[in-house]
Amino acid sequence: MTIKKRVLRIAHLLFIALILIQFLPDKSTAETFTPLIIKFAVGIEVVVIAASVFIKKEESLSLLFDVAGFIFIVLGAWTLVTAKFNYLNETLFPAPGKVLNQLFEDRDKIFINIKSSLITTFKGFFLAVVIAIPLGLFIGWSARLGSAATYITKFFSSIPPVVYIPYGIALLPTLSSVPVFVIFLATFWPVFAGTMSGVMGVDKKMIDSAKVLNVGKAEMLFRVILPASLQQIFLGCNQGLSVSFILLTSAEMIAATDGMGYYVKNYSDFGDYTRTITGLLVIGVMVIAVTFLFNKLQNYFLRWKH
Repeated sequence: MTIKKRVLRIAHLLFIALILIQFLPDKSTAETFTPLIIKFAVGIEVVVIAASVFIKKEESLSLLFDVAGFIFIVLGAWTLVTAKFNYLNETLFPAPGKVLNQLFEDRDKIFINIKSSLITTFKGFFLAVVIAIPLGLFIGWSARLGSAATYITKFFSSIPPVVYIPYGIALLPTLSSVPVFVIFLATFWPVFAGTMSGVMGVDKKMIDSAKVLNVGKAEMLFRVILPASLQQIFLGCNQGLSVSFILLTSAEMIAATDGMGYYVKNYSDFGDYTRTITGLLVIGVMVIAVTFLFNKLQNYFLRWKH
């Protein structure tokens, strides 16, 4: 890839535009922390330039610049409608510099809440996967049971797991176990359904070939059926993971004393919208990071398909 393709990118022009916007006079009466935005934008630009040196694939490089460009556009538009022109209520919609400053001030508290949310998600997700995949393998292996279980799955998966929160609060031993219970329910049914779908969709020729080789039932399930069903299983896991984060925030808002959902709910109740927006942005970044890592894991296990 030529240096011209690496250097002449719209993202760099958007970076320059964002910096120039910061030098416009502020109309907001609140502190806007403009230097923080400049430092943040410069930091992103430096990271992008440094990463572009090592990225060889055109597709990955374009994605990097597109993401950076999108961030610059959002920051620029956000700055214009808040700090520079004061079109929005500055109490409800603080300037991006103020949010970044709040993020820096609350970094220790936010780190603790991120850790709590991730642990809660991992517990519920891991428990659901460990139970749903073997159960889906055994039930999906039987055509009769699989057909019946499909309708049962559709019934239970149509019920939002948040409706079980009052029962979780009443029956579970600790309040912190309620979000884990909600994540478990949110993940179990998609993974279970995906596993059964994968098992029932395995090519019969593959199964017949394994039978010719006198493959036992256990080996058939875990050495033949499971690998062939992985794509559908990961599809269910992805769906469960996406729903889990949505419900995690809801569960933490209702039945938790820590976590990012609790952080957002706690400060929104007190009308601290700077911290509320800060928490929402952190949740978004956290979800993107976890999803990215999970996709990497999926690509590793399904590398043979490529």
